[in-house]
Amino acid sequence: MPYLSLNPATGKILRSFETWDAGRLSSALEGAGNAQAVWRRTSFEERAATMRRVSDVLRARQEEFATLITLEMGKPIREARAEVEKCTLACDYYALCSEHFLQDEPVESDAGKSYVAYPPLGIVLAIMPWNFPFWQAFRAAVPALMAGNAVLLKHASNVPQCALAIQQAFREGGLPESLFATVLVDAAQIPGIIADPRVQGVTFTGSEPVGRQVAALAGQHLKKSVLELGGSDAFVVLRDADLDSAAQAAIASRFQNAGQSCIAAKRFILAPEIADDFVVLLSERIAALNVGDPLLETTQIGPLARLDLRDEVHRQVGDSLAEGAQATLGCQALAGEGAFYQPSLLDHVTPQSRAYREELFGPVAAVIRARDEADALRIANDTRFGLGSSIWSRDVERAERLAGDIQAGCTFINGMVKSDPRLPFGGAKASGFGRELSYHGIREFVNAKTVWIK
Repeated sequence: MPYLSLNPATGKILRSFETWDAGRLSSALEGAGNAQAVWRRTSFEERAATMRRVSDVLRARQEEFATLITLEMGKPIREARAEVEKCTLACDYYALCSEHFLQDEPVESDAGKSYVAYPPLGIVLAIMPWNFPFWQAFRAAVPALMAGNAVLLKHASNVPQCALAIQQAFREGGLPESLFATVLVDAAQIPGIIADPRVQGVTFTGSEPVGRQVAALAGQHLKKSVLELGGSDAFVVLRDADLDSAAQAAIASRFQNAGQSCIAAKRFILAPEIADDFVVLLSERIAALNVGDPLLETTQIGPLARLDLRDEVHRQVGDSLAEGAQATLGCQALAGEGAFYQPSLLDHVTPQSRAYREELFGPVAAVIRARDEADALRIANDTRFGLGSSIWSRDVERAERLAGDIQAGCTFINGMVKSDPRLPFGGAKASGFGRELSYHGIREFVNAKTVWIK
């Protein structure tokens, strides 16, 4: 089955690419293994110089890459530019910090000398999603490469041009050929890649069901894996919150990338004292969002990445309404070409509804009204997901105490959840395991090796 690059704003096919056969895949694996055997012996100084050149390529070609993101998966052009810029930050950060993160650590023991070293594992397979087609790939690949590994990128089948552009950026920056390679393979070929003895690790970002399959395959072959799966992030607004600031952040978090973000705020859990006022603020701001051509500078909401994704969001919304939720705004697909969905607000979402239990991967905010603060915390944890969360309150000390009880990979207080190269990123429960970014991320695909000298 070919890879199709399709513009979700128009429904028109941009390009198609043939899926690789077994021979081409085998050559890529062999090339990556050979390149990694050399790369692992390079100095951190050499690796850092290469990564800085990659960062320069991204800056020089920012507009070109941003336009490609917008055309291929529908992200508004302003957000696409920001995504490319974020990739440069990851390159620069790991160019600066990798040597420090992976330097030998002396340990006092009964030896004359003992320490922990961090040599690379080998080839890492990165299976990445379409929603942040550059950032997701770079945040996985850059630390793995700086640690001395090779990376094979199996990108989502609807963003092949982005995948090949990422490969080109690394090569223009001077990364040895074959050390990073995009492989245009079918999903049926992934088990064989994971089983290949040259592959020593797998990093996956995507849906929970596929993540379970990837983890099972990695476990079967005793390969290290990192999973960043779905999320249904709680956005808890307490009675003493700054409602204007919270509402502004709520719109940015829920509706960026047309709501197609794992760490977007999805469940708005409101204290009873402020619930009505906050819903009014949300409604006013959602109604003002500009939906349209994602290549226009004024557009805030572009299409969803595919028609089937839009249709699934609408089914979830329809079922939630039948299960007791109330449609405050939107809740309809937009007529005409493209995979557009009206920015929407569901109020009085019940525990029985799909909007409460499932991740809504589209421009739909779900409001859940809590009885009190303790009930808000209970609702925040009443989900199988545990990726991100945020708490809004003027009493920061109290919010920080509550944050300690939220079961998630991160909790932001009076701020929008985001990934940052300086901070570890990952989830708990069904949102996955392992960490990306910071020094935690670069140490996922190394061998923490004890060296003991008499």
